[in-house]
Amino acid sequence: MITNKQLADLIFPNVTETIEDLERRYPPRNLPEGAEVTRFAPSPTGFLHTGSLFTSMICRKVASQSGGVFYIRLEDTDTKREIAGSGEQLLEQLQIFGVNPDEGYLGNSEKGSYGPYIQSKRADIYCVVIKHLLEEGKAYPCFCTTQDLEALRLEQESKKLNPGYYGEFAKCRNLTNEERYERIKHGDKFVIRFRSSGDYHNKIKVSDLVRGQFEIAQNDQDIVIYKSDGLPTYHFAHAVDDHFMRTTTVIRGEEWVASLPIHVELFAALGWKAPRYAHLPVIMKIDEETGNKRKLSKRKDREAAVSYFIEDGYLPEALIMYLMTIANSNFEEWILSNHFEGMQDFVFSFKKMSLDGALFDMGKLNFFARELLAKLNKNEITNLAISYAEKYNPDLYQTIKSDQNYFTEIMNIDREKANPRKDFEKFGNVLEIISYFYKDGYDKAISNGLQFNEKFTKEDIIEALSAIEKELQIGEDEQSWFNNLKEIGIKLNYAANNKEYKANPDNFKGNIGDLAEILRITLTGRKNAPSLYAVMALLGLEESHRRMECVISLIK
Repeated sequence: MITNKQLADLIFPNVTETIEDLERRYPPRNLPEGAEVTRFAPSPTGFLHTGSLFTSMICRKVASQSGGVFYIRLEDTDTKREIAGSGEQLLEQLQIFGVNPDEGYLGNSEKGSYGPYIQSKRADIYCVVIKHLLEEGKAYPCFCTTQDLEALRLEQESKKLNPGYYGEFAKCRNLTNEERYERIKHGDKFVIRFRSSGDYHNKIKVSDLVRGQFEIAQNDQDIVIYKSDGLPTYHFAHAVDDHFMRTTTVIRGEEWVASLPIHVELFAALGWKAPRYAHLPVIMKIDEETGNKRKLSKRKDREAAVSYFIEDGYLPEALIMYLMTIANSNFEEWILSNHFEGMQDFVFSFKKMSLDGALFDMGKLNFFARELLAKLNKNEITNLAISYAEKYNPDLYQTIKSDQNYFTEIMNIDREKANPRKDFEKFGNVLEIISYFYKDGYDKAISNGLQFNEKFTKEDIIEALSAIEKELQIGEDEQSWFNNLKEIGIKLNYAANNKEYKANPDNFKGNIGDLAEILRITLTGRKNAPSLYAVMALLGLEESHRRMECVISLIK
């Protein structure tokens, strides 16, 4: 009679270590009471999803505020979907957003005593645990082919039964050890399955840091834990890794709630204490076609990839700040009261997390982005613009480098004030916003036509610009300049203020604001622009006069 141990020795003849050996190799961490050990465990199968940044940000926060450890583990056991270099790219992008691990997978290297931190390099560990399960009769080899499994699926479908490998449909779980032994000796291909003791009709109570306690159906699936290629499946590897890396809290998206019964059963079968679980609400979006809520889609939504925000020139802090408003309902009020500073001092709580998936709000993100850019001085924002443009925006880079001091002064307009102007939300459209400061950008803008107030005739505009060109000086300060403009307006029969104009509109051509708008459109090609005095001062009298002459010629 073939024993479980003999079968396990046949499958893993070179595995001599035991679970106890692994426990000694990876002892409990020496951390203060209450310290959390969290992890971000991406697969190298593509770009960093915004939802993954959301999750990793919370993992980092929970570990930091508890005096614990945040590590990164690369889950690369799905070799068919792996994209070369994506693991390193994920790390680079996390670093950009300040989500840095204390230990773990670091791309070309690893740091920490609980590695390897790449699953494909942990095969010996998984084999020890699987051999242990085989010896205890809690796992068994399965020889079913793809065709066998397809036949099972069709049968279950026809009988309207739950799909999967369980109960009477688990064809290989009741083979004798003699049959298994002979088939393996014969060279038959096999996987190893976990022998579930659950019943789908029964409920188990589970606890979640976000959702609290709830009931869910027991697992009854004999899941594959060891594939024919010698690598474990996600479900099994996650349990082994989280135990031996001493993870205290598994933070992941709510799409994994359905897998919780599997993971709870695996930990119980191995006699290990399961980590605490926190299943985060997914980030949603309103579908433009249906009008319904749906998850952010890698295929449909540019904002699903954090690379979009990097390449479009958002400050990383703006996205992190915005995501924290999704994470905790009290964060926005807190950060506003702290003037958008000291985010590291905010105390995150799972209890302040909504159960509903939050809609991704570009408007809210842009609000944070504008506030943060407005806090920078002219040199800080210029240096950041150069760093961004050098990598992602060659036109902007060329523009800045053609006259860096000029660019810096443009960015400084209305910046050194108690309430600075908030024109910019990202570096990706800076050039578009300031293009009128440059001859080519201005000439292109006015070639498309200018939209002056229809109440003014061509003659009115020419008269106003001719007088301004002749009489308006840049002056020593803005007030002197504005007084000068007002004097010109009064001579041309423009009311000195709007109140005076409203009282007797028929007595005036317009008010001083109308005259300023004529000048603004002339100098910038736009109705909206920053301080007109600052624009004119930066352009200089020669260029300002050139533009006035251009517009006069254009509308004649």
